[in-house]
Amino acid sequence: MNSAERPLIELINEHLQGNLQDLPVFNSVAVKLQQMLARRDFRMNEIIELISEDQSLASKVLRVANSSYYAGLSSISTITDAVVRLGAQEIANMVMMASQYELYHSENEYLNITMQKLWEHSLACATGARWLAKKTGYVNLAAESFMAGLLHDIGQLALLKVLDDIHRKKETKAVFSDTLINEILDRMHGDVGYKLMKSWSLPEAYCSIAVNHHKEDFDGNDILLVLVRLSDKACKKNGKSLHPDPSISLVSSPEVQYLSLKEIALAELEITVEDAGELGI
Repeated sequence: MNSAERPLIELINEHLQGNLQDLPVFNSVAVKLQQMLARRDFRMNEIIELISEDQSLASKVLRVANSSYYAGLSSISTITDAVVRLGAQEIANMVMMASQYELYHSENEYLNITMQKLWEHSLACATGARWLAKKTGYVNLAAESFMAGLLHDIGQLALLKVLDDIHRKKETKAVFSDTLINEILDRMHGDVGYKLMKSWSLPEAYCSIAVNHHKEDFDGNDILLVLVRLSDKACKKNGKSLHPDPSISLVSSPEVQYLSLKEIALAELEITVEDAGELGI
């Protein structure tokens, strides 16, 4: 049996057998920054030097820092200025956001559209999770909530990149469709996301959220997970999702009970994810 006749799932699993770090879903500088922050013994100069190693990325970070997404800040002209004024965690998030943005693309038209929708969802979920953290009194989790929201569906991006590679190499005759792609993503993205982030030694909290954000049984005491789950549902209700569902009732969700949110706050959350804009880079 030639590769074009083999089941698509079999081909995907074969691609995933290799080094997961070979999948083009992370920028190494962005990952190193997250690892550095997890150590908590870093120096600001280390962060500045690491970002400055990649001048293309550094310029994108400065554009994000000066974009409407961070409206209200006066002009920031250097990475040093950005780190001093915004702080290490915010800059690390900004680096990840800027580097992730350029990875959600494919030469295959169908996959490219799907990746763009996934990026819109990821950014909206991150924005919503950060807003929720501040709204519910978990300000200390705001930056982590943003990163957890941005990366919660990284397994979907990884699978789309695998499909892109399979298509480019003409390894399958399968025609990509919403039904086919959604089935693959729904079934596999949690485990793939978890294994991928573990392979990069990203913080356990982010790895755990990648695999647990859709499970019916979850730990309501894991506030970071609860924040991302609720923001994810708000995105789905609002249409910023690969699986939009306007019939979702946020007020009756267990996450709302854990966070003790009122309906007016949920309405504000929906507006927040709807207004989550582009980065201007």
